[in-house]
Amino acid sequence: MCELLAMSANTPTDLCFSFTGLTRRGGETGPHKDGWGVTFYEGKGVRSFHDPDPSASSRIAEVVQTHPIKSEVAICHIRQANVGDICLANTHPFIRELWGQYWVFAHNGQLSDFQAEPGFYEPVGTTDSEALFCDMLNHLRQHCHRGDPAETLVEHLVELANNYARKGVFNLLLSNGEWLFTYCTTKMAS
Repeated sequence: MCELLAMSANTPTDLCFSFTGLTRRGGETGPHKDGWGVTFYEGKGVRSFHDPDPSASSRIAEVVQTHPIKSEVAICHIRQANVGDICLANTHPFIRELWGQYWVFAHNGQLSDFQAEPGFYEPVGTTDSEALFCDMLNHLRQHCHRGDPAETLVEHLVELANNYARKGVFNLLLSNGEWLFTYCTTKMAS
């Protein structure tokens, strides 16, 4: 399965130390060699780096490690592919706009019998993770509204996450830049 790393800080902070440790697991000390990505929130914008090559040997990952990017929220993912080709379109984190905000999503796990409902958001790549992200956003777009309090969104996200978790292993990181939502159904470290 893939590996996840996220940061939420009250002041802009760089991720260099933790990111460097994570990237080594992408083909050097771990089997997660099927691509990687990291997204940093900077104000209302996002700065995102993706590479379908192993993070341990990626020149792009090296740039991120050696050039501190300060952010209050960051989401990282290194991939061990199980659904979808190894290609740039299938690297996490995935990004979409909803209600004038960038939403960023990374997922670890496998769901059996998952079928995304058709809607406004559609996947670009071929992973079940991106289809799941689009399904979540379609649900939020249909059942919530711009300006709803975070508590309302979290109630919907918890309900969705619990439903997805019934179909298998489901761990996720999700942010809109204001908050970071995490959900974990497995012990991911020992």
